[in-house]
Amino acid sequence: MQAAGLFAHIPGEGLLQLQELGLAFFLSALVGLEREYRQKAAGFRTYTLVGVSAALFMLISKYGFDDVLVPGRVEVDPSRVAAQIVSGLGFIGGGVIFMRRDTVRGLTTAASVWLTAAIGMACGAGMTIVALLTTLGYLVTMFLTPGWLLRMPRAPRHGFKISVRGDPDVDFAETVGTTLTGLGFTLGHVSQERQGETLLLTIHVHGMKKPDEVITPLMRIPGVHAAWSEKPDESLD
Repeated sequence: MQAAGLFAHIPGEGLLQLQELGLAFFLSALVGLEREYRQKAAGFRTYTLVGVSAALFMLISKYGFDDVLVPGRVEVDPSRVAAQIVSGLGFIGGGVIFMRRDTVRGLTTAASVWLTAAIGMACGAGMTIVALLTTLGYLVTMFLTPGWLLRMPRAPRHGFKISVRGDPDVDFAETVGTTLTGLGFTLGHVSQERQGETLLLTIHVHGMKKPDEVITPLMRIPGVHAAWSEKPDESLD
């Protein structure tokens, strides 16, 4: 009540707005604690700041322009601020995504940063129930579903390395890549090395087919002298 009396004379700075900011802080902190627990690059402080900042932006868009509004002449569109929050998050999200060899890391972290901002925006907009249920859904997804996913049956995906030796005067590398993708493989790290009178092409691949099913199609490519596969590289999975 004391806080309400202190800010009662200032539009948009009452107890309701303080409660909305506090809720944004609490819910964003919950998401940040989950990320901190998993020792991710973005942790408690990052998520708390993102959520509270998004909520504050929403409050500013709702109440921050009352002193310049003239009925019939100046209008405020809060959705413009919300759109800019979403666009600005691309900077933070892009900073936590990186690629290591043929594996992309940080996608879940980037998505959770995006979600935290949305939770903060919902708090700032006064959508308390939506913010609470969204946070609950996030925690259920992150803590309960990993165990379920590990028990789900999965189709085998073989990760291995394909080596192709061929004529350096023949551009067979692009045809090798096209052949592998046509067989349903995802291409990873690619390297080329000149060895005497031949060119050695090495490609890390992941796919549903076994190594033995790849060699014959590769040997049919013009300019290819030999092709072989190595045992699966567990570090790539």
